[in-house]
Amino acid sequence: MPDAPNEFGDETQQRQRIVRGRLCVLAAAIMWSTSGFFAQSPVFSDWPESERGLLLAFWRATFASSVLIPMTRRRSWSPLMPVMVVIFVLMNITFLTALVRTTSANAIWLQNTAPMWVFFVGVFGLGEVARRADYWLIGCCAAGVGFILWYEMGGKSPVGVICGLLSGATYAAVVLCLRQLRGHDAAWLAVVNHVGTALAISPLLLTTGVWPQGMQWVYLAAFGIFQMGLPYVLFALGLRSLSGHEASGIVLLEPLLVPLWVWIAYRQLPAWWTVVGGAFILTGLLIRYVAVGAGSRAARVVAAEPTHVQ
Repeated sequence: MPDAPNEFGDETQQRQRIVRGRLCVLAAAIMWSTSGFFAQSPVFSDWPESERGLLLAFWRATFASSVLIPMTRRRSWSPLMPVMVVIFVLMNITFLTALVRTTSANAIWLQNTAPMWVFFVGVFGLGEVARRADYWLIGCCAAGVGFILWYEMGGKSPVGVICGLLSGATYAAVVLCLRQLRGHDAAWLAVVNHVGTALAISPLLLTTGVWPQGMQWVYLAAFGIFQMGLPYVLFALGLRSLSGHEASGIVLLEPLLVPLWVWIAYRQLPAWWTVVGGAFILTGLLIRYVAVGAGSRAARVVAAEPTHVQ
């Protein structure tokens, strides 16, 4: 009996840790979901559309690094890191170009096909065992992508949609690299990716002759710190007390909120075929990472970090 108060206290503290973890991951998902708000802001309308995605990728990575570098505690090296950085750079450029050249809903849903590409490489390249839920994921993602592409590719400029699809493939490649580097400090890998992105794009930045002015500096700082840097910190804190499948389920709010903030700010509505295609993709993700993950101890966040990486 004397141990009862301690047991009660431990249980209460555990519940509090779980609540704090959920709030941290929720806040991270909401902050990540502001990517469309920043990328499509009229503040950047005087930047050339063909170069805007590249410029945004550079400045976001630069300001995000200012938050992530202080988090680094253990530095290490692997020959795979340069490969990861190159792919990370391509992922950022293609995703932000998609945000600029098509609707935010198209961009985010096409990037969220990453688990489909991870599945193909894992099963056919690495010999991993597929589960029934994986096939649901592939079927739903394929249906969603096909639906969006069918209507969008006939438009005047399919560049945005193509970049969105490429961002999903490169996102998946980054995730696969992170799997191989799982023994390295996550904060250090985030720093390597973001600093590497800024360094890789900097020579191209000089050739554009475009530099931020006035309020653009404020938006770019918020884009890097609020939309990318701080969510990394919050997500890492949340994972300390949450299971992978629960964190994955909460993060699925991001693709739902991206077009919402854009609509509130700029009154940009996604096309009906994007809504239908996104619903297919979301269904596949829910089946794979929430419904099945809830009953599996092996469930974990594959893209977190975040790869959540975008």
